[in-house]
Amino acid sequence: MSTLVFVKEVINNERRCALLPANAKAYVKAGAQVVIESGIGSAVNIPDSDYQDAGAEVVVDRSELLARADFIMSVQPLGRVELEGTKQSVCCISFLDPFNNTEHIKWLKDSGRSALSIEMIPRSSRCQKMDALSSQASLAGYVMVAKAMAELPRVLPMMMTPAGTLKPAKVFVIGAGVAGLQAIATAKRLGASVIAYDTREVVAEQVKSLGAKFLAIDVGETGQNEQGYANALTEEQMQIQQQAQASCIADSDIVITTAQLFGRKPPVLISLDTVSKMKPGSVIVDMAAENGGNVEGSAAGQTIIVEGVTIIGTGNWPSAVALDASQMYANNLQALLLEFWDTEQQSAVLDLSDDILQTALITHQGELINPTIKALLSEDKN
Repeated sequence: MSTLVFVKEVINNERRCALLPANAKAYVKAGAQVVIESGIGSAVNIPDSDYQDAGAEVVVDRSELLARADFIMSVQPLGRVELEGTKQSVCCISFLDPFNNTEHIKWLKDSGRSALSIEMIPRSSRCQKMDALSSQASLAGYVMVAKAMAELPRVLPMMMTPAGTLKPAKVFVIGAGVAGLQAIATAKRLGASVIAYDTREVVAEQVKSLGAKFLAIDVGETGQNEQGYANALTEEQMQIQQQAQASCIADSDIVITTAQLFGRKPPVLISLDTVSKMKPGSVIVDMAAENGGNVEGSAAGQTIIVEGVTIIGTGNWPSAVALDASQMYANNLQALLLEFWDTEQQSAVLDLSDDILQTALITHQGELINPTIKALLSEDKN
């Protein structure tokens, strides 16, 4: 019988958790032993007793908890110091950020421990129910609109009042992926006038179906990769894009940027010169601020004012709606683990011939499994 361990998150501003009582009940029914760290659900107002009623064991001592684990499930990855106290055969499942966390990946490989990166789960029909990156991005799109609305000194919808008519706020969303589409939908529901842009013209119909206008900019051939992420633009294409969208940005009350290139530094889409042309009191939300930023001058983890414009770069957007984010993430993890569950062994079996594990499993038994990360670390050696 496998022991599934779920820890309380200790990173600042991380309010999500990797397990809800309903998930604990499902794991126990499958034959697993579920052990949680006391207080795992405190940030979302779920007491330990609810987990105990679902069949989980509650442990106060974190070191004791980790030492028992066959699988460690968390939102944020655990560090080397804590993992040194685990079994060498342990498998850690979390957001791992493998492209920017290479030293930790090297240690995981050398130590013989297995690590599965939630970000690397393929975007396919089979994987939809376990695609935590998409589920969390959808919530991020909603939260970014809410954050912007809280800072904007005016209402979003048009209002006809005895004192006069208030025009709807103008919202410009750059990037129409999962987060961008949810931001568009949320802003439209709140009554704003919404325009969106994406380098992939294939998403134009999705934008229009939500009631928004699509800003057409001819930057030449673009497209997306097999995972559905936008391809990187050339320097010349970036200049064309920035010039074409500058007037739309200057005319907007809220601008939300969601352009992120998986595994690479995000592109700078808005220059300080463009920011200076926006109306004082306008708001920009930079989804990519923690990874380098889409907006020149944005600050990771902070809300700042530049040229009278509020730029929000606080990041970890799903944590602002931690209960729903935890429910979605915990369900994604459950779908993932039970996909590989062997009833007779009462454990998840890591079949390296499976296409999901070939991509999502980063290290296993002293080897690098994901081919992209393997190639990346080989380049580092050279």
